[in-house]
Amino acid sequence: MREIHTGLITEAVKEMCIEANHVLAPDMKQVFNLAVKEEESPLGRQVLGQLKENLKIAAEDMIPICQDTGMAVVFLKVGQDVHITGGSLAHAVNEGVRKGYEEGYLRKSVVGDPIERINTKDNTPAVIHYEIVEGDTLHITVAPKGFGSENMSRVFMLKPADGLEGVKNAIISAVRDAGPNACPPMVIGVGIGGTFEKCAQMAKHALTRNIEEKPTVPWVKELEQEMLTRVNQLGIGPGGMGGRITALAVNIETFATHIAGLPVAVNICCHVNRHANRIL
Repeated sequence: MREIHTGLITEAVKEMCIEANHVLAPDMKQVFNLAVKEEESPLGRQVLGQLKENLKIAAEDMIPICQDTGMAVVFLKVGQDVHITGGSLAHAVNEGVRKGYEEGYLRKSVVGDPIERINTKDNTPAVIHYEIVEGDTLHITVAPKGFGSENMSRVFMLKPADGLEGVKNAIISAVRDAGPNACPPMVIGVGIGGTFEKCAQMAKHALTRNIEEKPTVPWVKELEQEMLTRVNQLGIGPGGMGGRITALAVNIETFATHIAGLPVAVNICCHVNRHANRIL
């Protein structure tokens, strides 16, 4: 049994909140630079150029990439041979978020009640997803999610008869309806299968997958490629100003489901798709 103290977790989460909000992840940087080269629309190229300059300034001057520094979403893969010492795991994560947003001078965007809407003033609580896995490590992914794109996300409870074409239509419908409101070029996370809540969680987690990693299931890999092509034929373009590059990537996760259902979730993210990873 390996022990990990909550102090290490808090410090890691703090650093990751700051990192994710200031520096583009390496896989996102690579695909963004490729988009700059491939965009054919003059106005689209101009928008991408402005976004690229913004990313450069943010990294060099350590100011947030975007004024919406997001609600902290944290994925934890906890090894079954790990023992957390020093207090509650959830408290350690939330303390890391609090410190990260305060010490990083990041905008606090969380309200404690969805109706009364009083700001918590430290961007907590975070949304935490736990998974127990084999091993003696703790894998942490912090993904601050802005709500311009989050508000454009959708869940579709399709019928099995809708099949793959129904899934494709759902993805295209969600992106077309989002239009410029999701700050394109987008990254599109898709969850297929499971239940109402499982497909949504998969769609969110899909956004954190390294874009260079491809699915091992052939039809999923083909669907990602087809959806990226079709989304980029919609003509929404960078900033919604028209052009070839509406999306930078489509990442899909799948899970078993019920004989009577075909749940599909589409979680859209803006061009920065903020995420940071650590293994303790």
